[in-house]
Amino acid sequence: MSLSAPDAKIFPCTQSRDLAEKIAKAYGQPLGKIITSTYSDGEFQPSFEESIRGSRVFIIGSTMPSSENLMEMLLMLDAAKRASARHITAVLPYFGWARQDRKDKPRVPIAAKLVANLLETAGATRIITMDLHADQIQGFFERPVDHLFASTVFLPYLESLNLPNMTIASPDMGGSKRAYAYSKALDCDVVICYKQREKANVISHMELIGDVKGRNVILADDMVDTAGTLTKAADLMMERGALSVRAICTHALLSGDAYERLEKSKLQELIVTDSIPPKQESSKVRILSCADLFADVMHRVHSNTSIASKFLM
Repeated sequence: MSLSAPDAKIFPCTQSRDLAEKIAKAYGQPLGKIITSTYSDGEFQPSFEESIRGSRVFIIGSTMPSSENLMEMLLMLDAAKRASARHITAVLPYFGWARQDRKDKPRVPIAAKLVANLLETAGATRIITMDLHADQIQGFFERPVDHLFASTVFLPYLESLNLPNMTIASPDMGGSKRAYAYSKALDCDVVICYKQREKANVISHMELIGDVKGRNVILADDMVDTAGTLTKAADLMMERGALSVRAICTHALLSGDAYERLEKSKLQELIVTDSIPPKQESSKVRILSCADLFADVMHRVHSNTSIASKFLM
């Protein structure tokens, strides 16, 4: 007797439940049953409340700090492995700890590599993520990595704005590749901000390479944390004669005084995805969902079909 492959099962980590529900709806099936028990001291234990033996399991959870978010993903991967799931895919809309992708000074960790090792040791047989902070992080894994680009989410929105004299800007030298890719897709010019830092999240000096006078500028970056770089870049560009400045940032960490900085800045709009749950509402923040993108790719992974069409950049 031949048996057909079981349906894929989708489970959420706590911090990404809202996004997981959107992904499951777009995928066309409900979320799987899981409960999390918590001890008095804060230790927690996730438990799958249905059989996953022989199944393809998708576990959805962004791993931004606190470290409990990463720990929950690791525990769920381990539980799935010990429950005899056949394929275990860690769906990480935001891959946290990615800024530590190299030794930029002596005696520091390479946290992104450590996290990759942890995910694989815990049981992940495949990784699906979006807009890694550095492309080379894919090479930290020994398992397949599907690295998606949020350009498939942002480009339709940018085109709908119908902005004349559009210019794409990179807030730093490291993002120039991303900026050039967007400029190619939108057939527009590119400018680059050059910044020097005193320390993490503190900018000492910023200069602009290129002309923005009379232009509607779109800053493109993979993440926004304190919003210091974006707001300083927006203010600088408006001083140099830009008509308007917007920003597209895939992952909205928005920590510290980020929301206050956004409200006080000359940035007209910050466009982000829902890879990270918003901490509060803001009139300047527009959230576009990446649920359809992940649901489509998960379908293709389960059916073993190509996802090449999702790589626009």
